[in-house]
Amino acid sequence: MTNTRKHSMWLRFFSGAASTVAIMAAAFVAPGAQGQDQQPLNASDVAEGMRLFGDGHKTDSQMPDGANLRETKLNRAGLIMIIKCGRLNSQMPAFDKFAYSDGRCYGKRQADLKSYPTRMPDPPATLQQREIDLIADFLIAKVVGKGPMDRAKCVEFWGSETDVCKEFPK
Repeated sequence: MTNTRKHSMWLRFFSGAASTVAIMAAAFVAPGAQGQDQQPLNASDVAEGMRLFGDGHKTDSQMPDGANLRETKLNRAGLIMIIKCGRLNSQMPAFDKFAYSDGRCYGKRQADLKSYPTRMPDPPATLQQREIDLIADFLIAKVVGKGPMDRAKCVEFWGSETDVCKEFPK
């Protein structure tokens, strides 16, 4: 899979800066546990997670908006579960190739998914566990709990003034 396709995948499903969709499944919310369930993050891992995630701008009008992860209460474990398993009865796909082959996600198998009125789509690509971990680490370090995006946060996020930051007033 090309990096462009991976970027596009995340642009479609996790457009945090631009999205106002409701927060992800309450079953994975751990109050007060925003990223506190792991060791301090390695800067190169966060950078790699950011590369995998993409720029957060949705480019495909056919795909639904993702949840606003800047305001979510999900902790790292919750993010990993959502990325791997998607959200049942929603448009959030599972990025683990085997998510519903053996009951590892919510104890469900592929046949069980047919009972939900909203079927999760196939993802544009699947991810390895290490890639999922890197994306979760990036989200915890740079997105989750950071509040609404503004110009200063945009510049801090990208490390410099970029075209994407120009959409926010000075």
